[in-house]
Amino acid sequence: MTSNPQHRPGEPNPLRALTLDQLRRRTSMKWRTHPADVLPLWVAEMDVPLAEPVARAVTEAMQLGDTGYPVGTAYAEALAAFAGKRWGWDDLAVERTAIVPDVMLGVVEMLKLVTGPGDPVIVNPPVYPPFYQFVTHLDRRVVEAPLGADLRIDLGILEEAFRRAVAGGGRAAYLLCSPHNPTGTVHTADELAAVAALAERYGVRVVADEIHAPVVTAGARFVPYLSVPGAERGLALMSASKGWNLAGLKAALALAGPGAAADLARMPEEVGHGPSHVGVLAHTAALRDGTAWLDAVLAGLDENRRLLTDLLAEHLPGVVHHPGEATYLAWLDCRALGLGDDPADVFLHRGRVALSSGIPFGTGGAGHLRLNLATSPEVITEAVRRMRAALE
Repeated sequence: MTSNPQHRPGEPNPLRALTLDQLRRRTSMKWRTHPADVLPLWVAEMDVPLAEPVARAVTEAMQLGDTGYPVGTAYAEALAAFAGKRWGWDDLAVERTAIVPDVMLGVVEMLKLVTGPGDPVIVNPPVYPPFYQFVTHLDRRVVEAPLGADLRIDLGILEEAFRRAVAGGGRAAYLLCSPHNPTGTVHTADELAAVAALAERYGVRVVADEIHAPVVTAGARFVPYLSVPGAERGLALMSASKGWNLAGLKAALALAGPGAAADLARMPEEVGHGPSHVGVLAHTAALRDGTAWLDAVLAGLDENRRLLTDLLAEHLPGVVHHPGEATYLAWLDCRALGLGDDPADVFLHRGRVALSSGIPFGTGGAGHLRLNLATSPEVITEAVRRMRAALE
């Protein structure tokens, strides 16, 4: 696998492009959930303008009235080319892909293919809260296999969860978050191969949510789950959504290993009608032509991680922060501050900073919070200032 290319000088940092006044004109969830005096650093939206190739693709579609139903494999072909250049993965088989409305709805469809009502789905808390919500809404049962103290997959705990999950003789799935949200952990090739071996030993089907794959630091290496030995029966979901801030332009791709091709082929045709055609055009343009913009964002995120580390050391030394190698999210351990299980609630009401509570992330989330780094250095600085003032 190859690491991400370094940012090329001369490209402006998109995280510095917009003022707070401009951002507050947005009507999305990030900017309309809380009153205007609250600084929002919670939900996973980036404070950036659209990448020019994406804006151009969407604008051209509007001018043409190209707003019908999605079709074809252009999105998958763009992802395959991106994966080859970015991750050294040359085996993404376009014929074993399908467009789905978004990553989490794609996860639901993949779980429908490999499990039935009441079957267990293993997750690694603390983990993205919709893993719990979508799995339980699907009438599956969540089984926790918590991360280790080092915030990495604990293979012993995972094996025990697999053993319990299949003890009754039924089907089970493992919903893998890779890279991991909220910790920013990038799983290694060896870790993923060990996961694949355990899954095969116990007959557990792996569904990998890889939505944050493009958002990896320059020194880290993202490894697609389907690229490791033993993952032939795996399924994965990928999207340009997080890398290029396209959550409102719905589109994602489901990918199957060679041993899961027949499963993916059973996905109902109507699922592929759910993605936005304009979303598919936008995601395709991002993967094909938006890598220079992405690299500029990644360089800005690296700066913001260093900035947050310095600010916390100076103003909130009781907060434990291990900068992640991926995502634009920071997982903060605030237990030493004495703010109880939900420090985000304290910072919201006393400091007027909106952060994600750690509680919905499952076991290991109490006393923690998640902070969105995809904003300007000035906003991060002001947020930490407000958090410090909330303790006074």
